[in-house]
Parts: sequence; C-alpha cells; structure tokens
Amino acid sequence: MSFLNGLTISLRAVEPNDASTLFIWENNRLNWRVSHTEVPFSMHNIHQLIEQFSNLRNSGQLRLMIDRKESGKPVGTIDLFDVNFKHGFATIGILIADDADRGQGIASEALSLCIAYCRDELELRNLQCFVQSDNVASIYLFRKLGFREVGIRKEWYIYNGKLTDEIAFQLCLKNQKEESI
Repeated sequence: MSFLNGLTISLRAVEPNDASTLFIWENNRLNWRVSHTEVPFSMHNIHQLIEQFSNLRNSGQLRLMIDRKESGKPVGTIDLFDVNFKHGFATIGILIADDADRGQGIASEALSLCIAYCRDELELRNLQCFVQSDNVASIYLFRKLGFREVGIRKEWYIYNGKLTDEIAFQLCLKNQKEESI
C-alpha cells in the first residue's frame, strides 16, 4: 500500500516481502561506496533492518521503498536516519538501485515527496545529507531541490586508492516551505 504518491512513483513502508530485493541491493558492491557498507548483509540482517524501520520514533530511522506507479516495481529506497525530533533534524539518503532507472526523475520526485513529509508530517526543521564530491548526479539532485552546501570534509574517503572529499548539504525546511508558497 502506498504511503506517499507522486506522478510516476509512490513511497511506501518496507514490508517483509521486500527482504529479497533489499538483500540484493545491500549486497551489490557498487552500492557500497555510497552506503559505507564494508561487509555483506545476511538475510537475517535484512530482516532485522526491516523490523528497525518499522518504528521511526524508537529507532531514529525510516526506510521507504520507491515504487514505479504503473508497475508497482520497487526501484530504490529513500532513508531518513539520525532523526532527532527534539532538535528537528534528520539525515537523508537515496538509492536508485539500477542504472536503467536512473536519470528519469525518479530520485527528484521521491526526494520531493519525502521533503514534504518531513516538513509537514514529521515537523522537522532541517534535513542534511553527505555526498562524495565525485558523485555529480547526487550533487545536482540535492542542489536542484534546494539543499545548500554547508561544508566540505577534505580527503574524507578512500576508494580504489583515491582520496575523495565529502560535501555536507543542508535544507532548512521552514525556508523551503515559505519559498513554495
């Protein structure tokens, strides 16, 4: 069942029957670079994660599946983590799992839906994200949706022997709401 509906995609809670899909995505080494994963996930780990995602207030994290509306096919996830209700902020991340689904506006639509949910339903004040400086598509995505660069961690990551910076972005949701009115 859909949770948030856009024009071409919907966001929904992760269900136990998503475990096989998440197992494949989480164990895809190409995704490890942005997810900071270093070891494979077992199916048991995946089921534990699904259970954690079911209670945002207790775990401080929420994962939503991104489904194509016409087919119902899951194409990615959007995550909120380090959610702090006292201070009104969270960290956000997004994955479009397959290259064939990238570059079609799916991430932009999913992120827009999630931003509105964070602002209007969760009443958060700020979102942050961290992007490796060579991830051009993600940098473009977050800037397009109003995130502003607030800092750079120099030579923060090593990937295939190459040092890469990390860019910190922030979106002030109060300002974002006023701009959309």
